[in-house]
Amino acid sequence: MTTMNEEQKKYALDHYDAGFTNKTLLARMIIQKWNLDIPVEKLRRSLSSWLNRNAIKKDNPALAEECETVGIDPNDVRHAWYKGEHWSINFKPSATGPTFEEMLKEHIEDVKNHTFDYKPIVRTNYTDACLLVIDPADVHIGKLARSFETGEEYNSQVAVKRVKDGVQGILDKTNGFNIDKILFIAGNDIMHVDTPKKTTTSGTVQDTDGMWYDNFLLAKRLYVDVVDQLLQVADVHFVFNPSNHDYQSGFFLADSISSWYKNCENVTFDVSIAHRKYYKYFNNLIGTTHGDGAKAQDLPLLMAQEAKKDWGNAKNRYVYIHHIHHKMSKDFIGVTVEALRSPSGTDSWHHRNGYQHVPKAVEGFIHAKEHGQIARITHLF
Repeated sequence: MTTMNEEQKKYALDHYDAGFTNKTLLARMIIQKWNLDIPVEKLRRSLSSWLNRNAIKKDNPALAEECETVGIDPNDVRHAWYKGEHWSINFKPSATGPTFEEMLKEHIEDVKNHTFDYKPIVRTNYTDACLLVIDPADVHIGKLARSFETGEEYNSQVAVKRVKDGVQGILDKTNGFNIDKILFIAGNDIMHVDTPKKTTTSGTVQDTDGMWYDNFLLAKRLYVDVVDQLLQVADVHFVFNPSNHDYQSGFFLADSISSWYKNCENVTFDVSIAHRKYYKYFNNLIGTTHGDGAKAQDLPLLMAQEAKKDWGNAKNRYVYIHHIHHKMSKDFIGVTVEALRSPSGTDSWHHRNGYQHVPKAVEGFIHAKEHGQIARITHLF
């Protein structure tokens, strides 16, 4: 845990007692004031823990004194017994961490006070420019797989590393193309679970690694890092596909990323809850969807109905789908439907049912203005 000196603790406590309850912003102020080389999130956690202990000292001084005597962190105390002469009482300390409303308020304040200055980037106009589609599909941050059972390790840190390695690998392999736009497809089971009970949205229990809130913050940091990286190459259009593992948290995550870049002119967003999204790039009409809803053979007609204004102006039409974790590509009349591979490891359930041994990868595609998809780029693991 990061240690604060007495001066820093007094500074934090004075501001907190005065009603300044945004711990993230308070951590940033301490880092700036004392010129500390500490990640904001790490100091925020330490600050929150210390403020909670201080609150326990105020509200339950006897409990705090006893914890200090026996070497127990009062933050770890959820229930306690008071044994007196006449009664034995079970009680819950008043300082038990932030409520959902407090966490939401802090998140909103954090977004409001995010002031990173994304200066507009002036791009080069290429006559032979191309669109790069990057699609880390079915990442499942929070999934747990053990090599003892499944033959491979997979956890939240591995998930994040594979996305970063995959994105970098695709950028390296497309170095010879003049890319003037990047379509980044997000969502698609980016999170493994959707509830504190470690279940998907519909209630299916999963093998998980880490706490839901830690994994949410990991995913948020990952998307910010990836978008920042892609902006060094070209302007980015960020598309979100809702999915079955994280229907709620995936939407919250995508919306928070769009808020993060609210002042950035070089990135645009389509993060509605709509299950199918469409993007027009010259003679290309590109649809994306998770793949757990409408059947593949129905997607071309759905595109024709839902993207009417662009359908007739595009001669190259594609729908990229996810969910099944393996490669599938089929030409229908007027539309190609292609399923993407996933970088995700094989968990216990998939191993038991034999759903494994397909290549694990992050995939990308190059679309020329006139001729459509001219290259498929695969970064394998």
